[in-house]
Amino acid sequence: MVRHLRIISADSSVAILNEEFTPLYLVASASVLVEKPYREAHSRLVKSIFKEAKNGYEVIVGEVELCRDLLGSVKADVVHLDLSLGSLPLEDLSPIQLSNMRISSKARQHLLRLLPRLRKVASEIKRVYGLDVLAIGKESIPVRVAELTAAAEAVLIACGQALEEKEELLLGLPSRCQPCMTGRRLYLHSLIASEHDVRGYAEDTEGVLGKVNMVETLNPCARGFRALQVKLKK
Repeated sequence: MVRHLRIISADSSVAILNEEFTPLYLVASASVLVEKPYREAHSRLVKSIFKEAKNGYEVIVGEVELCRDLLGSVKADVVHLDLSLGSLPLEDLSPIQLSNMRISSKARQHLLRLLPRLRKVASEIKRVYGLDVLAIGKESIPVRVAELTAAAEAVLIACGQALEEKEELLLGLPSRCQPCMTGRRLYLHSLIASEHDVRGYAEDTEGVLGKVNMVETLNPCARGFRALQVKLKK
């Protein structure tokens, strides 16, 4: 009998870009609970972060903390983290193992610095909930769902900021996805062929999106990525 896994994952998404399409800030992080048929989030926690893009590795700690926080209200079987380290349990990952992995020296340097904090939260999740936190990365569909969910929520947050500050914004979307408005929901659909039914969404409960115009464009500096120009309606 096939087991129906309940998987918690997290990711951070959408960058505020400058006029040259250079990422400046990451907008939001989200943790999600994904259940069969593994197409979208069943539960979520969202946090606006506005973290400098150059410090992008720092968001990983916040992501695993969001997973821990979501576990306080839902049940799950495993946690998937957006770290591509051979699906190893984060709690068991040692500096020696990390040093021997075939990853870039820059990534290794950042992860070695963050490893104590990551292991601390992973150990807490293991102790309290009995779950492994797997460094599975982009191989995980729930990680993709988390990415698209965080992106939809981030677009909503960024549009709210544009309204509040009365300024235009250029937003960088995740790879190979497309936004779509349906009623009061903003969807981000995956454009990857094997993920045609995978999506993230955000509820526009305050009608923010009705007060802005969003124009989709290709990102000329990043193949496979799209951008959104956000302008206030006159």
